[in-house]
Amino acid sequence: MRVHANTLYVMSQGASIGRERETLRVRIEGKTRLRVPLHHLESVVCFGRIFLTPAVIGLCGERGVGLTYLTPQGRFQARLERPCHGNVLLRREQYRQSDSKESALLLARPMIAAKIQNSRALLLRAARSAQDTEKQSALQHAAKRMAALLVELPSQKSLDAARGIEGAAAAAYFKAFGDAVRDASSPFTFGGRTRRPPKDPINAMLSFAYALLRHDCDAALQAVGLDPAVGFLHADRPGRLSLALDLMEEFRPLLADRIILSLVNRKQVNAKEFTTDPSGSVSMDESARRTLLAAYQARKRLEVAHPLLKETVPFGLLPHIQARLLARTLRSDIDAYPALVLR
Repeated sequence: MRVHANTLYVMSQGASIGRERETLRVRIEGKTRLRVPLHHLESVVCFGRIFLTPAVIGLCGERGVGLTYLTPQGRFQARLERPCHGNVLLRREQYRQSDSKESALLLARPMIAAKIQNSRALLLRAARSAQDTEKQSALQHAAKRMAALLVELPSQKSLDAARGIEGAAAAAYFKAFGDAVRDASSPFTFGGRTRRPPKDPINAMLSFAYALLRHDCDAALQAVGLDPAVGFLHADRPGRLSLALDLMEEFRPLLADRIILSLVNRKQVNAKEFTTDPSGSVSMDESARRTLLAAYQARKRLEVAHPLLKETVPFGLLPHIQARLLARTLRSDIDAYPALVLR
């Protein structure tokens, strides 16, 4: 079993990361603020203007610690990784099944089903704690619609038709997502999913959290020797990590959406921590990003029983487990991909 290691997130603009033997040293404004032994780390994520010494880059490459660069708002820019040591035969099989519409559909279906089930469970959970009957009704109606779509999914004979089911379920989910905010007077309103740019604070947090999740799924897939750019549900596109996006689907409600609703409902984020530029794009300030990062890391440490393995593991280890199960499916060690569904 893989040991769950930590991710070092560095957000302070102008910070530098240097090497002290087998330890990374983070300096801010000329002062050492943190030292982290490298063997405790799985990856380092830098937001914006962060300086890494050549010694750090070389050491991380030698030890297999990934380096990811994001904009201050969390948009992916680049990732440095040591050469993949995965089995070339596994990647060949991945490419073959991605090129086959029939095989791609068989792999995409359980991913879509898990996303719908996990998203529906989030809405039903929110409905049970809703104090407003109108919001409760909207959440229950969306969950019912998603249940109907879930029943339709197995009969879809093409990948495009399955994608249509996923799109319809996502539309129903995000239409009701704002009703999961319990306080009627909350400044955090949500009128629907907007990505580029995010048009409200909740969308800004969703985009940021999804960037973190994509990083973790990318790292998990590379660790088992799969190509994160060649997916089954998401079509190939230059610069897109399609398989990482595939793997993300079952985790979005579990490791991103639920965290954001919790922060809003517990009033752990403040509307003053968000700014709107003249184009209408909303961004988080450093305080809000730190709060979300802390919640994300805390969620990754939380232990949960994996329904297939019957073992208790940290949330942060789940993408690695699912990546390994996907690899076993491609090798025909198991008959179908067992996408993760948690209640």
